[in-house]
Amino acid sequence: MEEDKDLKPLSKDEIENKLKNFKGWKYRDNKITKSFKFRSFTDSVVFVNSLVVFCNSIDHHPDIHIFYTKITFDLTRFSVGSKVTQRDFTVAKKIEDLYELYQNTPSGLQNKT
Repeated sequence: MEEDKDLKPLSKDEIENKLKNFKGWKYRDNKITKSFKFRSFTDSVVFVNSLVVFCNSIDHHPDIHIFYTKITFDLTRFSVGSKVTQRDFTVAKKIEDLYELYQNTPSGLQNKT
């Protein structure tokens, strides 16, 4: 990312304002979090794997919890004291975009990413 300008910790007000554009995402325990439902365990794992290249490219490695057909993402930036930054919202947007593609693809993401 350009000079890491997106790594400044956001205030609670800034986070809550940004969350208005992220349906279902919640702010708690210094992270933004959301769970997503999938048709199968395979779809869950393929979804997570689809995010790897993007997350590595922007140096963001979210906590990801896989519960068979449900995934919960916890986004926070450990390098700035476990605070939420703009980069967390960049990852949340990528997750949302990919999930929308998944929902609109009856066969899942196996051949789409």
